[in-house]
Amino acid sequence: MEDNSTKDHKKYAADIDSISKAQARIKPYVHITPVLSSETLNSLAGKSLFFKCECFQKGGAFKFRGASNTVFSLDDEQAAKGVATHSSGNHAAALALAAKLRGIPAYIVIPKNAPKCKVENVKRYGGQIIWCEPTMQSREETANKVLKETGAVLVHPYNDPRTISGQGTLSLEFLDQVPQLDTLIVPISGGGLISGITIGAKSINPAIRVIAAEPKGADDAAQSKASGKIITMAQTNTIADGLRASLGSLTWPVVRDLVDDIITVEDKEIVDAMKLCYEILKVAIEPSGAIGLAVVLSDTFKKNPAFKDSRNIGIVLSGGNVDLGVLWESLHG
Repeated sequence: MEDNSTKDHKKYAADIDSISKAQARIKPYVHITPVLSSETLNSLAGKSLFFKCECFQKGGAFKFRGASNTVFSLDDEQAAKGVATHSSGNHAAALALAAKLRGIPAYIVIPKNAPKCKVENVKRYGGQIIWCEPTMQSREETANKVLKETGAVLVHPYNDPRTISGQGTLSLEFLDQVPQLDTLIVPISGGGLISGITIGAKSINPAIRVIAAEPKGADDAAQSKASGKIITMAQTNTIADGLRASLGSLTWPVVRDLVDDIITVEDKEIVDAMKLCYEILKVAIEPSGAIGLAVVLSDTFKKNPAFKDSRNIGIVLSGGNVDLGVLWESLHG
């Protein structure tokens, strides 16, 4: 079996150099987010847990790292025409905010069924919203029309080297705050966050384990890893609205080669983990952000001998943009 730690990270969409440059580029704009811990949660897990609170990032999620790296990478001529994306979630708000800070327009194509709180964030940051039908075809067609009309630069939510490098800054920051981490648990959707984190973390500590956390109702990454090729799902069914995307051509090689394992959990486990974050850590997080805790408390993780020597575990609380109406329903459902 090939040793992940010896792989040349330069063959991927990001490397430690691009991530370090991203960290310097976005430093004036991003928050260094706090790390929380709880003896109660440690005793529940039987491990030392460290929670990286990206729910306190600007825009309420880690996505601002990648969006700001991309926006501030553009030359003046590119930037003048603005940026555009199609997104129903945190990337939309992150891009709108990054564009606002650079003083350029952001055109955001949003499906009509997007969570209300995430749409409000885009409005708050001055993004220009263009509505579309809730299908990938409609999203892409509408975005292409916007690009043609405006000349804006398309900023992909995850399948872009600049986005991946920006998200990777989280790992440099986390390992600086908690150098003894031996395992990281990271939510997976399109794979931008976990790709950046894995490349960054394994460049600093080749022995560190990186585990992806995925909902059972949207387990395309787990299926892809098991079959050795990208699997997409026609339909997903999970409360974690931020974890419904499929892997991209740039993120898949990192997940295939460098991510150590993918663990899936049921929505009920995600909601239970959310409750613990609210009640014990006192942080408001969205379902996608709670999935790392759900994984570390799952039997799949606890009973796997491969993780017996995972003692100091970093969990990324990826975002806190939760639709409270939906949350109350899920908690009382």
